[in-house]
Amino acid sequence: VPMAVLSCMKYLMFIFNVLVFAGGTCLAAVGVWVAVDPAGFQDIVAAKAVLSSGAYLLLAVGIALALLG
Repeated sequence: VPMAVLSCMKYLMFIFNVLVFAGGTCLAAVGVWVAVDPAGFQDIVAAKAVLSSGAYLLLAVGIALALLG
């Protein structure tokens, strides 16, 4: 395998990990926002029944993705 391919794979994996970390951080931030201020989020989204459990699910998935990244 040429060294150029391995170098490209190294940089692609780094970029992918940064994107996974950034996505996880964004999900965790939205989860915290919904958990702390559900009224502000209800103005944007019409769903009210699943909002509290969805906030903690977003928070958990976001933290897991941030740690994975």
